[in-house]
Amino acid sequence: MQPRIPLATGLVTAIAAVGLVAACSAATSATDSAADGNATELPSAYAKFTSAVTVTQSGDNVVIRSAGVPDHKSVYFAPTDSRYEPYTGTNKNFSSNGFQIVEQQLTFTIPLNPKAATTHAATPLGPIGVAVNGVPIFNQYNGQNRPLTVEINSFDQYNGHPQQTGQYHYHVEPLGITQKNGSSALIGFLLDGFPVYGPIENGRRITNADLDELHGHTGATADYPKGIYHYHVTSEDPYINGAGFYGTPGSVGR
Repeated sequence: MQPRIPLATGLVTAIAAVGLVAACSAATSATDSAADGNATELPSAYAKFTSAVTVTQSGDNVVIRSAGVPDHKSVYFAPTDSRYEPYTGTNKNFSSNGFQIVEQQLTFTIPLNPKAATTHAATPLGPIGVAVNGVPIFNQYNGQNRPLTVEINSFDQYNGHPQQTGQYHYHVEPLGITQKNGSSALIGFLLDGFPVYGPIENGRRITNADLDELHGHTGATADYPKGIYHYHVTSEDPYINGAGFYGTPGSVGR
């Protein structure tokens, strides 16, 4: 088991939009029936994706298309870009990784009716899910498949950074979302179709001890009052996901 590494705290936020066209209308009238494994339309949770993200249904799958650009400012935009913001967080060890945010063409295809897998597949490097602002979610390892010990120091004040191709992503709690929508808010979905929530549940801060080895548990949420397996972000390794996907993962294409 990898050692748990406390996350640098106090990274702060500001918001700026980017664009793709929204297609969430089907989600607005849907229910939480995915929790019963028999949804025929998009659960209402998908309406929480921003207008920069296109969400559609294709048979038994949900298809999410995104440019992968955050809806908040960052030191990783070009200095001439209106979305550029110098680092304003409290991590005294912050150091830019030298890359800049580049718009992507990402398509996430995930199960409409997620179910527990018999064998829990390990999460790969690269996107393992997508946040409600269209930014990819990565796992708890850096590009060398090692813990985030040093890489944490390159996270901007919203807890994200780009990699070599300019793909901005989150390994840990996306502060641009939780500070805007609340610490109990829906963060996004992993590729297996199960939702990810912030670090607060029922007024209490979740710790790793409250979660299983995959970094989730089953219970009611605001979006799924009948109950569903869901992940939580926490301030310690593995931050978002542990030993693998609870369900069978879909795919991500570019």
